[in-house]
Amino acid sequence: MFARVEVLLPTERTFWSCRRRSVLSAPFGDSVYVIEKREAGTNGPAGLFIRQQFIRSGGARGDFVSIETGLKPASGVVSSGLFKLRNGMPVVEK
Repeated sequence: MFARVEVLLPTERTFWSCRRRSVLSAPFGDSVYVIEKREAGTNGPAGLFIRQQFIRSGGARGDFVSIETGLKPASGVVSSGLFKLRNGMPVVEK
């Protein structure tokens, strides 16, 4: 016997993921707080500061959410205390 079989697989998608507790959901969109290193200059002292970054989240599996757009590879993301944070706040990395 002979059979010709063709299997259709879904296309492979590349995305980043982070913990669900790192995503701040609001009526105007989802966001995360990204940790950025700032050099000393006219903006103030050098150190680590946070910036709110809007994202488009995708599906979730367990405690992880897929991030489709808005997050760069190897970005540091804040994982707790989201409601107390504001743009430009200094942070300490642990």
